[in-house]
Amino acid sequence: MKNKLIDLNNHLFAQLERLSDEDLTAEQIEDEVKRTEAVVSVSQQIVQNADLALKAAKLVAEHGAFVGKYLPMIEARSE
Repeated sequence: MKNKLIDLNNHLFAQLERLSDEDLTAEQIEDEVKRTEAVVSVSQQIVQNADLALKAAKLVAEHGAFVGKYLPMIEARSE
């Protein structure tokens, strides 16, 4: 997998740095705020997806891999 949560963290801090640039004009700040809103929206979905994956892993860890037949989207596969 190419992207990891640490990459998301780095993107969020980079966006924060862009917002903190004191040399930005009012128009540039407005553009960065719009970009920030988009980044936050996508970031929230990534975090929610990661949370769901963690919950699925906990479910399998607590109840065994047999739960996969009831939840095909999280079924463990040997690859």
